[in-house]
Amino acid sequence: MTWLMLAATCLLTCVGQIAQKYTAERWKSAGVLAALRSAWLWLAVTCLALGLLSWLVVLQRMDVGIAYPMLGINFVLITLVGHFLFSEPVDARHWTGVALIIIGVFLLGYQA
Repeated sequence: MTWLMLAATCLLTCVGQIAQKYTAERWKSAGVLAALRSAWLWLAVTCLALGLLSWLVVLQRMDVGIAYPMLGINFVLITLVGHFLFSEPVDARHWTGVALIIIGVFLLGYQA
């Protein structure tokens, strides 16, 4: 159950970050008031709030020294979304970092 909550935390925070990106893009073109009325903004706020709540549950059940580094998977997910959804460039050095994060998360998960 704890691992499921950790996965939910990762997913919620990633969706929240993606929704923030969409909000920022809208803000750039339509202004602050339009961004405040944006469904993307409210999706971001909701996901990040739920992510915080699920994170608190995780911290009750798991050592922070294991749980927090596991959130590194967020960097991997956001890099993939940035590259494939937003067409952001990712160079070889960045992909190497992503691979190292995956290895680190795997090693921590194996340890726990």
